[in-house]
Amino acid sequence: MSAARRSQPAAKAVVVLSGGQDSALCLALAVRRHGADAVAAITFTYGQRHAVETRYARRLARRFGIAVHKVVRLGFYRDLTTNALLDSRQPIARVRGAKCPNTVVEGRNAFFLLAAAVWAKTLGATEVYTGVSQTDFSGYPDCRGVFIRAQQRAIRLALDYPVLIVTPFLLKTKAQEWALADRLGLLDLIRNETVTCYNGIPGSGCGKCPACRLRNRGLRDYLKGRNA
Repeated sequence: MSAARRSQPAAKAVVVLSGGQDSALCLALAVRRHGADAVAAITFTYGQRHAVETRYARRLARRFGIAVHKVVRLGFYRDLTTNALLDSRQPIARVRGAKCPNTVVEGRNAFFLLAAAVWAKTLGATEVYTGVSQTDFSGYPDCRGVFIRAQQRAIRLALDYPVLIVTPFLLKTKAQEWALADRLGLLDLIRNETVTCYNGIPGSGCGKCPACRLRNRGLRDYLKGRNA
């Protein structure tokens, strides 16, 4: 066993924790399955305009009793590409004819999952949780099941390690996520203590960006169905 692994507490799962709705629920599920002592969290900063989410990720880690929470800086992203999340001068919009809005960060989940898996191997963990969904999403190619399966195979080959990428929400809508939060007794926490908004406004956010519209529509759909 390496010195790096001996220096870290034992873990069974690493959660990619952005501070948003999806990753907060992933953290809750991982803790429910393994216990807080066996879960680690990793958060990435890459020059995003909504970097306030890192502060909320730290709060969520404390809220769920996560002792091992790593914040990793990917400062190279702006040297490779540009988009509305990396450049606040660009208005958030969907360009006519484009498959994705201009908030897509090319290859982001590929970097995130590889880095999380490398750390998971160091910790001895075999699961990496991510909150991607191909049901309610904006067309991002790295939120699809086909990508996740390919990335898992590539990571296993690269690391020679049996990591499992866990995607609890891959085939779930935002309304179904809100229903799960309610069943877990976390509806108010997810509603008020997470940041999904591309403009970095907590809770229901700005109400105008694609992330807010998707989140808020899902909550309305869930509450409408629950109260019917």
